[in-house]
Amino acid sequence: MKQSFIRSLTIFFSAFVPCLAFSQNASEIAIKFENQKIEAVEKYIAENPSAEDIDQAYSILVNSLASLNKLETVLDILDKRYSLAPKGEKAVLVTLIDEISRPYIEISAQIGKKDRGKAFVNKLKEDLAPHPESIQINGFIDQIAADLYVPGIGDTMNISFTATNGKKIDVEAMKGKVILIDFWATWCGPCIQEMPNVIAAYETYHEKGFEVIGISLDDDLAALEKFMEANGMQWPQYFDGKSWGNELAGEYGIKGIPATFLIGKEGKIVATNLRGEELELAIKGELGLE
Repeated sequence: MKQSFIRSLTIFFSAFVPCLAFSQNASEIAIKFENQKIEAVEKYIAENPSAEDIDQAYSILVNSLASLNKLETVLDILDKRYSLAPKGEKAVLVTLIDEISRPYIEISAQIGKKDRGKAFVNKLKEDLAPHPESIQINGFIDQIAADLYVPGIGDTMNISFTATNGKKIDVEAMKGKVILIDFWATWCGPCIQEMPNVIAAYETYHEKGFEVIGISLDDDLAALEKFMEANGMQWPQYFDGKSWGNELAGEYGIKGIPATFLIGKEGKIVATNLRGEELELAIKGELGLE
């Protein structure tokens, strides 16, 4: 009878570990160990593609590759695990979500492969649509996938809407301006604490080409407008009354406020979540006023 994969690995490592005595340090030992393990697992998979423990082999491979920070290769292996996993009503959610989908999504965001991560999320939702708890599952998937949609430096934010004052706003048409996109709410303490800095920056640099666009997560328009008037906030605001269900906040994966994005004259994000003096210095730099 053919011995199991795990037993094979045990025998391999018992023979391999003594060779590590010639290594110079602990880090080198660990790297050699993981590379040897990867080689052994890959050989096993190649020779036994239909083995009953093939998913376990892929799981071991994922852990070893991740320990060596070979994260894009990890995605390739997770794709293989995903292809083998039952979907729909037969899905084993602990395996499919916790062991495959969560790390896939987190790694995609971490290494800048957001489009790959988003495509995976769409496929995952499609494959789980027949599951009786698909609605709840989709909500959980959206939570762990939020970072895929949060813009970063170099990204664009193609935001367009009609503001509370009736003005049409289109960020893409505002190239040449320096723009602060501010996700906030009147009920958010840290937002209110930071607002004097935003107001001061607007009053100082608006005539020099600086704009602010507020994305309010309020659910009371009258309270929002009262706050804006009382604090002299002259910039346009997006408001849909949905609080944390705010459509733009959802589109851009906003999980906490205040969340700010500074867009340079070329229409791309140059900084995020600046506060106080850092915000003013960044604005001056983008306007060429340093």
